[in-house]
Amino acid sequence: MELKGKTVLITGSSRGIGKAIACAFAKEGCNLVLNASVSSEELVKTQEELKSMGYYSYSYLADVSDYRQCKEMFNTISTIYGNVDILVNNAGISYLGLFTDMKPDDWNRVIDVNLKSVLNCCHLSIPKMVNQKTGVIINISSIWGERGASCEAVYSATKGAVNSFTKAMAKELGPSGIRVNAISCGVIDTKMNQCFSSEERDVLTEEISLMRFGTPEEIAKIAVFLAGNDSSFINGQIITSDGCMF
Repeated sequence: MELKGKTVLITGSSRGIGKAIACAFAKEGCNLVLNASVSSEELVKTQEELKSMGYYSYSYLADVSDYRQCKEMFNTISTIYGNVDILVNNAGISYLGLFTDMKPDDWNRVIDVNLKSVLNCCHLSIPKMVNQKTGVIINISSIWGERGASCEAVYSATKGAVNSFTKAMAKELGPSGIRVNAISCGVIDTKMNQCFSSEERDVLTEEISLMRFGTPEEIAKIAVFLAGNDSSFINGQIITSDGCMF
């Protein structure tokens, strides 16, 4: 229970990977701050599920791609808990389709949610971490940020940017005792991937050595590991979890 009492903010935690990460940190005895931008009903449901398991959490509805809303959220967290010890930047959206079919509003939204949210939350959490000479930042990325994905060009670009930002901030913040790492997710069985047909899922499965999609809980375990002392010398790394995808 080395993380007991630490305050953890998980963006995009009303479902999927973010929800699993919240549950994992709850079991570690952390103070949880859940966040979603529009899915208020799912956010409340997640909070109620945690409560039924004996875990208290605080939820805050905010669009983390908007700096003003982010600042208001951090001010509230500061009032309640004092600071954010562990930041998990999980909020993200995708766009499936040819790049030439996208409109500027489409790619701006993907960039705002996937990249600007990371910048916003890091910018607002880092000062107190620096003052305390401790802190952990975990960015949820994707293998497409390294390899690129057809029909997900802008999504791939944002995740590539998150990877580079992760490495740069690790160098910048390491002297202050703050570690920054990212988890590069493969195909995880979440609502985001339910858009695929059964045939498309079969094709994807055949490209994975373990012959299955990953689970949100498997990613959550990595996040808890990266937040703890067992990973105290891991910094600036992009940890890939894709079941060995060809």
